[in-house]
Amino acid sequence: MTVPKTTVLVLDSAEPELLARFYAELLGATAGPAPGDGELLLVTGRGGLVLGVRRDPDHAPPSWPLPEGSQQAHLCILVDEKSLDEAEREAVTLGARPVAAEDDGSLQGSRTTLRRYADPAGHAFALTAIREDIVPGDTP
Repeated sequence: MTVPKTTVLVLDSAEPELLARFYAELLGATAGPAPGDGELLLVTGRGGLVLGVRRDPDHAPPSWPLPEGSQQAHLCILVDEKSLDEAEREAVTLGARPVAAEDDGSLQGSRTTLRRYADPAGHAFALTAIREDIVPGDTP
């Protein structure tokens, strides 16, 4: 059985409120803080979650398509906090490779509510614990 999950593309921004408002207006959606997470804003439309925006004070605009630019986006997979360990086992079983950021304490083995991985092709994503009432359980 698969743990219920939903995905949110998260954009980093030095001014997340402005970026979230931009996308909310552009998409006819609303923007507000993620419940239980002071660093993440969620842009929500009629169909549910559309986009996340996270504060990064050192954010540099993308140099795309130049390859030497920094990571500008990553996939954030929201999981019920009680199912985070099981979701991690699923991801690793499917071929995800755990990675650690030197500045988040995860190299010291802490089990945080944010766990970072590389997919089999090397793309970054994170499993993020969130309250059960936020994670839709009936979507395929």
